[in-house]
Amino acid sequence: MVNLLHLRTLMEVTRLGSFAAAAARLGYTASAVSQQMAALERDTGVELFHRSARSAVPTDAAQTMTRHASKVLTDVEALLAAASRNEDSGRQELRLGIFPSLATYVLPGILASPRWKKLGIDLRVHVAEPGQAIQGLRAGGELDVALVYQVGQSGLAWPHSLERQWIGDDDFRVVLPAGWGFREDADVAASHLSDMPWIVHHPGTADALVIERLFASCNLHPRVVAYSDDFHASLELAAAGLGAALVPELALRKRPPGVVVLDVPDIRLARNVFALLINEKRTPQVQLFTEMLGDAFGRTAGTASPGTRTVPEGARHKQRG
Repeated sequence: MVNLLHLRTLMEVTRLGSFAAAAARLGYTASAVSQQMAALERDTGVELFHRSARSAVPTDAAQTMTRHASKVLTDVEALLAAASRNEDSGRQELRLGIFPSLATYVLPGILASPRWKKLGIDLRVHVAEPGQAIQGLRAGGELDVALVYQVGQSGLAWPHSLERQWIGDDDFRVVLPAGWGFREDADVAASHLSDMPWIVHHPGTADALVIERLFASCNLHPRVVAYSDDFHASLELAAAGLGAALVPELALRKRPPGVVVLDVPDIRLARNVFALLINEKRTPQVQLFTEMLGDAFGRTAGTASPGTRTVPEGARHKQRG
């Protein structure tokens, strides 16, 4: 299903003629806009832009879709207005499973927004890791929607009856102790970090294998000094000077003093964030809620580090929370 957030972004890119200009208008990063348009092209199966370094020229298909998008979004706003007028009689309970960093840094902003109050949703929140949330979606479970993350095509399994909607990608960054003397705009290759102390996730898991292969491919041979599956603990240990770590941007929303965040071109890692929905629970109100999540997530992405980057398929990683 086409994401309404992506249609809004399409209209701005078509009107302004570049991803960067649309990003500035909407409050995103250029990378987030590019990822949204790539997802829209995948969902629709058509090429929407002729891309160059400085512009994004809309195709005829993009122009046609933009005209239709304007009507669709007008209808959505009408639905919101109707929901606001009929708030008492049209309320819906939504039992939501959500992983910790999304619950910490994205959901509260949505709940505080005027638009949320118009939706008429009574939210019941379960903060849980993806595997646990998926269990809650199974027949007779306690959840209606699960917000989860995945790396590539492995690590998670869910019933085929569930519908998946992409929310965004949470890029990983290399975090170093400030005392090591690196600047955030430094040109650093992965090999420069070889033999340095590292804080990594626990061995023996699929995640560990992915990281080991990635590090080996870019000639990075870490000297492990700590194992941690908690990103906030990893950040604090890095700030204390113990070692380097890989941390997603959501967790970097609350970065402690004493760390330097680097964009290392050799290391391309991200976790795909998406919503799993039970089809019969997918009402217009729930659809609008997931669009709000994508919007809020897009505004959060890319704000925790000095650079932006596009994450290619096949080079992704996840860790808890």
